[in-house]
Amino acid sequence: MKFFKSLFLTLLIFSCSNKEKGRWQQHVSYKMVIDVDAESRSYIGTQELVYSNNSPDTISRVFYHLYFNAFKPGSEMQVRASEINDDDRSISKKILSLDRKDYGDVRVLELLQDGAVLDIINQETILEAGLKNPLLPGEKTTLSMRFEVNVPQQIRRSGKDSEDGVAFSMAQWYPKLCEYDSQGWHANAYIGREFFGVWGDFDVTINIDKNYTVAGSGYLQNPEEVGHGYAELKKPYDSDKISWRFLAPNVHDFSWAADTEYVHDVVDVPGGPKMHFFYKEDDKYSKNWKIVQPYSVLFMQYFIEKIGPYPYKQYSVILAGDGGMEYAMCTFIGGVRNFESLAGVISHEIAHTWFQFLLATNESKHAWMDEGFTSYISDHAENEILEKGLDFANRRAYVDYFKVVRSGLEEPLTTHADRFSSSRNYGMASYDKGSIFLSQLGYIIGEEALSKVLKKYYSKYVFTHPDPEDFIRVAEKVSEQELDWYLMDWGQTTKTIDYAIKSVKKTNTEGCDSVTILMNRKGEMAIPNDVEVEFVSGIVKEYHIPLLMSRGHKPLDSGVVLLEPWSWAKKNYSFNICVDDDVVVGITIDPLNKSADVDQTNNSI
Repeated sequence: MKFFKSLFLTLLIFSCSNKEKGRWQQHVSYKMVIDVDAESRSYIGTQELVYSNNSPDTISRVFYHLYFNAFKPGSEMQVRASEINDDDRSISKKILSLDRKDYGDVRVLELLQDGAVLDIINQETILEAGLKNPLLPGEKTTLSMRFEVNVPQQIRRSGKDSEDGVAFSMAQWYPKLCEYDSQGWHANAYIGREFFGVWGDFDVTINIDKNYTVAGSGYLQNPEEVGHGYAELKKPYDSDKISWRFLAPNVHDFSWAADTEYVHDVVDVPGGPKMHFFYKEDDKYSKNWKIVQPYSVLFMQYFIEKIGPYPYKQYSVILAGDGGMEYAMCTFIGGVRNFESLAGVISHEIAHTWFQFLLATNESKHAWMDEGFTSYISDHAENEILEKGLDFANRRAYVDYFKVVRSGLEEPLTTHADRFSSSRNYGMASYDKGSIFLSQLGYIIGEEALSKVLKKYYSKYVFTHPDPEDFIRVAEKVSEQELDWYLMDWGQTTKTIDYAIKSVKKTNTEGCDSVTILMNRKGEMAIPNDVEVEFVSGIVKEYHIPLLMSRGHKPLDSGVVLLEPWSWAKKNYSFNICVDDDVVVGITIDPLNKSADVDQTNNSI
């Protein structure tokens, strides 16, 4: 018990030390007990939720997510998926083909506030309840609930009987209080994209048939009573069911999975947590799931080094769900995969721990800050640890971005995750353009500064739900540049970058033979520029053109010539180079291609 008190204290200090004046967030404390009918894939449960109102507002009503209600014909998810222009249609078809017994269904039987029964309104995946006693600022209330759940067929992320034969993939499985912050309630219907939750503590007891192994968020409190690879069983089971009790401190969600055929391995991360692996002892899985374990340890160490400490003592990689999806203290990984695919998805999902679960930006509004940042750092981790040998770890993101730009269908990063017109547009914006946001920022402020920004951003805003302005202010303070223009033009518009060498003319300047290089900004978005000039003698000289509205520039290597700043309002810019007896044979804008210049054919001459 001392360990858990120490951990709670550490997390509290970690969180409170990062509070800014006037910044607040709500807090929840869940205690849930569910009784699982493994045969029918259903359960009944009770939930006691202590809700602390840390806002300056009086709360008169509350909202809950009822995610599993999306998995039935006619739901908002099914209708929206049928309208999406690409592969999300498959989700609609799967929901329409469900047998009634395979529908998802969450029924809240009773909801009380401090013992008083509340009137509830069910709106598919959202439940609304007016409070009998409005919750005043600085006060807390206890919300008690009884509920029943029918687990849907696994179609997206969670459900029963996945394609890998996992019985229970239990994400978004309980009535979950919606987040309330400085922008009000976030009672978003479940369309199938991203999530946002309230920080809190979870005490979860799962009663299930004794032949099931349970894996998930939190720390198992009774390993000797359940065995199943957690510890040596203290005594034989004296009933058909056993109780698994987990505590998960300072998280904003709780997920679990269960199956009768799980193999359970535990690996230590030097200087980090214990990593648990749950998979099936099957030729389709076991070989690669064994091989990938030491690489997973290296991924965890990489992210700790590059971003910041992992504050929990445990992390689990679980065969469950579909594809890969990040959750509190764990990830679900689905599908039969070769080693590279398995290692890649594990790298990506572990990286999500920092950006989705420890920083926890509102993904519905700013999915790019999670998916994009995660893609950037996991691409670099894979390139190094898997020894891919790429000179540009996230080059694929640029390729995908250019394709969508050429299509004329690009949508801005500010688009709500559920409102993109296609899955391709969502994926490009959230994963690719979000990843480019960081690599291009490194081009603007310097790679060393970018590394400092990521660490500073994490240490300052861990456990606080930061937003884009929080990130860019960290970048400004580290780089000593103004960067609001970058956040606005790259994040809030679909303006593109396109610079060109317009002409090169021989001149005579200040008594030396020289050339005048005329550049043109053809795109609507402006950024600083590196320019490389190659001479017939083999000499290569590098020049840097700052962007005037940055009011500064990145640190320059020795020998790089700093030129006058270029104003974004002026489309043309020229500078002179003394050549003496040498001859210029090549000029290239951004020789490393770090900027997302949409037409690189005019970048050199």
